[in-house]
Amino acid sequence: MREARNCWSVLVRKAQDEVNQAQIDIAQALTRVEQLQASHARLCSLYDEYRLKENQSDAPVMGMQASMNHRLFMAQLLTLQQRVAVDLGKAQSTLAQMRKKRVQAEVELQKMESLAKQDAEAVARDVLRVEQKHMDELGVRQFNLSAQIG
Repeated sequence: MREARNCWSVLVRKAQDEVNQAQIDIAQALTRVEQLQASHARLCSLYDEYRLKENQSDAPVMGMQASMNHRLFMAQLLTLQQRVAVDLGKAQSTLAQMRKKRVQAEVELQKMESLAKQDAEAVARDVLRVEQKHMDELGVRQFNLSAQIG
């Protein structure tokens, strides 16, 4: 009679740990994406605000230096927007990869759980087979005893 192998529970635990780690990684990547989206929105809002100030006809006329500083600041805002947009694209790509990794980890977990279940079922069948064999042997012995006595 064989016993269930301990390796399956270890492999199931390891696969579960991989799924858990993938979930943590996704949460961190999602937080990063949300932070970058918020930064991008703030930069866009700030740029729009400064652009409106520049275009308002009733605004006091700026001096040449103030006007140059205003345009330089707007250019810097656009550069920051572009940099954040690139970082956001990378973060979204990383998030997509993390989600794929989680799916793979979940598939692996299901596989390990299935193999552990199959092993446990095989052990149970083996136990039943051995018990049935003992019952059959006992029945034969009782039959032989009753034949000898009777």
